[in-house]
Amino acid sequence: MLRSVKAKMAARGVEASTGGEISEESDERGSMWDLDQQLDQPMDEEAGRVRNMYKEKKFSAILLLQLSFQSLGVVYGDLGTSPLYVFYNTFPHGIKDPEDIIGALSLIIYSLTLIPLLKYVFVVCKANDNGQGGTFALYSLLCRHAKVNTIPNQHRTDEELTTYSRTTFHEQSFAAQTKRWLEKNASRKNSLLILVLVGTCMVIGDGILTPAISGKMQSSTFNISTFYREKVVHSLSLLKCVTVLSAAGGLRVNLPHINNGVVVVVAVVILVSLFSVQHYGTDRVGWLFAPVVFLWFLFIASIGMYNVCKHDPSVLKAFSPLYIYRYFKRGGQDRWTSLGGIMLSITGIEALFADLSHFPVSAVQIAFTVIVFPCLLLAYSGQAAYLRKYPHHVEDAFYRSIPKSVYWPMFVIATFAAIVASQATISATFSLIKQALAHGCFPRVKVVHTSRKFLGQIYVPDINWILMILCIAVTAGFKNQNQIGNAYGTAVVIVMLVTTLLMMLIMILVWRCHWVLVLLFTFLSLVVEWTYFSAVLFKVNQGGWVPLVIAAAFLIIMYVWHYGTLKRYEFEMHSKVSMAWILGLGPSLGLVRVPGIGLVYTELASGVPHIFSHFITNLPAIHSVVAFVCVKNLPVYTVPEEERFLVKRIGPKNFHMFRCVARYGYRDLHKKDDNFEKRLFESLFLFIRLESMMEGCSDSDDYSICGSRQQQQPHRDGNETRNLETFDTFDSVESVMAPVGVTKRTSHTVTGSSQMSGGGDELEFINGCRDAGVVHIMGNTVIRARREARFYKRIAIDYVYAFLRKICRENSAIFNVPQESLLNVGQIFYV
Repeated sequence: MLRSVKAKMAARGVEASTGGEISEESDERGSMWDLDQQLDQPMDEEAGRVRNMYKEKKFSAILLLQLSFQSLGVVYGDLGTSPLYVFYNTFPHGIKDPEDIIGALSLIIYSLTLIPLLKYVFVVCKANDNGQGGTFALYSLLCRHAKVNTIPNQHRTDEELTTYSRTTFHEQSFAAQTKRWLEKNASRKNSLLILVLVGTCMVIGDGILTPAISGKMQSSTFNISTFYREKVVHSLSLLKCVTVLSAAGGLRVNLPHINNGVVVVVAVVILVSLFSVQHYGTDRVGWLFAPVVFLWFLFIASIGMYNVCKHDPSVLKAFSPLYIYRYFKRGGQDRWTSLGGIMLSITGIEALFADLSHFPVSAVQIAFTVIVFPCLLLAYSGQAAYLRKYPHHVEDAFYRSIPKSVYWPMFVIATFAAIVASQATISATFSLIKQALAHGCFPRVKVVHTSRKFLGQIYVPDINWILMILCIAVTAGFKNQNQIGNAYGTAVVIVMLVTTLLMMLIMILVWRCHWVLVLLFTFLSLVVEWTYFSAVLFKVNQGGWVPLVIAAAFLIIMYVWHYGTLKRYEFEMHSKVSMAWILGLGPSLGLVRVPGIGLVYTELASGVPHIFSHFITNLPAIHSVVAFVCVKNLPVYTVPEEERFLVKRIGPKNFHMFRCVARYGYRDLHKKDDNFEKRLFESLFLFIRLESMMEGCSDSDDYSICGSRQQQQPHRDGNETRNLETFDTFDSVESVMAPVGVTKRTSHTVTGSSQMSGGGDELEFINGCRDAGVVHIMGNTVIRARREARFYKRIAIDYVYAFLRKICRENSAIFNVPQESLLNVGQIFYV
């Protein structure tokens, strides 16, 4: 039986993995049929179990409640503090008709119901990529179900990953037609990418404006009555202390004793404090901020019920949509433009989806439906009831509606909650930047993993300080809160429109919804969001231009970087060396083979990169062992550690040339304790052991190894105790001299030390070379625009992209390559 296994392995080729089963591929039945029948069923069950484990992590009820509570401080601070400024921004010139309050409240109620509750919590959150949210998570889903990735580095072996979920289409289905339409034209792929980048940049702009509006909103709305003014005058020192300790983004008390300069200084100090605690991570920040936000929701709900019962219970008739119609019928353009203020009631909802990587979906849904949604409805209803009785207090309706007995506690909680509101968009920005990095759409920056329990909780130092500087600039630059509100609304509504368009494709290609359901969802979403968008267009010149400028700056950075990455990849593809040239050099590659191992880093998953020919053309020697290392980012949220590497041989055995493809998802991080070099060699040695078992295999055959599963069974190999090696078979990455046919997968487990002890000579040789030294050879490719290129292309490539390459992190720093083992090979090409 063992001879039969070896013969079939030798005939078909094998992939190995880091610690698992030996599998074979064969179209023949014969004597292996019985073994296949015994192994196929448990293998399928195990594969299904593993896939389900990665798709949805199960949480206990207690842990789920804890995470729901934590999410209040991270996800819902922005949405929860909207009652501070919504009515003032809706009626900046005062309330002319008390009936307008009912119409505005009805608009707020149905906006909260249609957009945050129905669209985001119950629909969009379901479109998460294994718990990852944001526009790039939607884009990753689309890339796996259609070939819309602008960098053409996909390969069929990627689809064999446990976390790579993809379904097939019926040729005549609407989904298949949509897929072909997207894949047919490169401009459509590019347009889709730009749409994703626009949504991402708007969320980043939102992250800059949220602390700014949190800082300024009390400056305009906190116009307290004479009773409270006297208290503040007599307790001015206490107020200043509360201001600093509250972590509010600037508390502007409308008193002659405090000028605007003092307020800006206080705002700067508190903003610096907010961004300084981000390095502690979402877990700690969540526990720090969650009690504040929880108390905030309880207070605004209680005060709302009090005001409804005391002032005007009739405001509850706003739950009838009829009052929305009457609201617009009574007025003209003023009613339409007031939608810009009403839309602020749903700000922060775009951060909810992007923050899914920090918390499980179920925790976010529980927090919103049980706490956030009912508390907000009560808060807005209470303010409306108060304004029905005192319409001239619209400028500071929130503070004036607070009962005297709880005024000061509410004042303290409000100032705390104002700055906590910024956390949602800050955390969302970190997640989006990490996803953009993996898709080649942002310069390389340092990403810190802040939690051992939740891989999605990260901190990006460079982005944190950039956000802080921009927040301070916006806070100091705007003179009134209404202008920031206009800018804030513009950013929010554009993100919502982008999400709707991407969800339309998700429903078609991923969920396979009937076109009627897709049309219904898109129509209802666009009716609401396009209405709000048309309203904020009237306020572009009143502050709405700010997020457009910020987003445009980030869009230029991200698109130029992606363009340079794409051109660099195309250059490597077009200039890669043919195998005929390599084979013609002979075993010595035409040079002196010096002891040691050379790891040549390349972006190619197939072929020999141009950097190698450039290297051996200019140097008289090459290492005895050469491994081409391709670090590849896939459109998946994570690649399991045991499936990280693919290894194959290039050329005959006496060439000692290999290829290793290291695959990462957009959530995976290159941690300092992650010994990339050690794990690479472990995969290489495992491949050689497996290869030595295949008798009669020609040098031209192509083998790959990738990790699968590992069974903890003791196995002796010399003086070491090893695990039972288990391997899954996949199609080869690339055929070196002759193509390997696609074969049927079967499984077989091989035990015993004799099977894994082969290849000892080559292993000993490679170990000796490893002891002699490992050199990491990286290409330092410089891109230049051609002289005949248009001026905007020369600016983008020669200045913007060159500057970004200069300030971004080097690949050697990401992979923790020692400087004494690093060799950079420079080359220039023109686009």
